Amino acid sequence: MDDKIKKSVTEKFKEGVSVQELEKFARKYTTETFIIISVIIATISSTFHFFNGAGWSIVLGGIGAILSIALPAQIHQIEKLYFSFVTKQEQTAQIAIGIVQIVIALFIPFVIFAQLGMLSGLSFHHFSRQPKTVEEKERKKSKTENEEEHI
Repeated sequence: MDDKIKKSVTEKFKEGVSVQELEKFARKYTTETFIIISVIIATISSTFHFFNGAGWSIVLGGIGAILSIALPAQIHQIEKLYFSFVTKQEQTAQIAIGIVQIVIALFIPFVIFAQLGMLSGLSFHHFSRQPKTVEEKERKKSKTENEEEHI
């Protein structure tokens, strides 16, 4: 099955993407599309010092990551509120929010990097805890299997 998906992706790259396919993707993933565009614009804006340099972006990205690792429950709640608010909006409201994000990315890109830092900190916190929970589940599973064998 993975080979089939890989082949379709490589064939798609060779054929190209039509405008209709791009529009369909953008309609389906409006929020994600605007986040991608805002990150690209924030990166360019920071790199070439359009309005602010990369220094503030790096600093606030790091602060966001530190806050997320130190206060994961609170930051998770804030991010969940934000993303649930955005995704529950109508298409036109999502587009308006996306345009505001793009403007913020252009003029004050460190805000976008602070949010990325918070998301990366949450991801780090989640995945650093995950192996322990997976190991515990495997131990419990093997323990119950051993108990069932003895019964």
